[in-house]
Amino acid sequence: MSAMKIFGIAGWKNSGKTGLMVRLVSELTRRGYVVSTVKHAHHDFDIDKVGADSYRHREAGAHEVTIVSGTRFAIMHELRGAPEPSFGDILARLAPCDLVLIEGYKREPIPKIEARRLESANREPLAPTDPHICAIAADHPVADSDLPVFDLDDTPAIADFVEKVTGLKRTAKVSSPND
Repeated sequence: MSAMKIFGIAGWKNSGKTGLMVRLVSELTRRGYVVSTVKHAHHDFDIDKVGADSYRHREAGAHEVTIVSGTRFAIMHELRGAPEPSFGDILARLAPCDLVLIEGYKREPIPKIEARRLESANREPLAPTDPHICAIAADHPVADSDLPVFDLDDTPAIADFVEKVTGLKRTAKVSSPND
């Protein structure tokens, strides 16, 4: 398989990253691509319910807990004081796919779009100090950049841009919503 195609969405808290990610995953999978995602969290998180068997396994000290059903599986890996895995280590654990969309990891050297919203916690532009930002998606006019600027809600145009930047090629005819 060829090198993994990766594209990121960066931005400050409340900049619209997650909404854009969800819309892009939906649009790109509609176009026939297999898309995986990686989300970086700056805080502690838990995907397990207190009292569930898997939670009890983890709390008992298991290094990894895998939950498997006929619908999905999940592997939880407890760091237990070890350092956070590198970006590359996380990518290496993913199954082959057409595209990995990254939310967060704003300082990784990957092509990315900067999400900007007026309601963002911080409105300082990232693009001027990050040469890997190749476009901006905003809910307001952007005059301080020579980069392509998209409306934050123009998912089809942003998906076209992601295809172009990553070199994704559609292999099957995909029906449009109007078919």
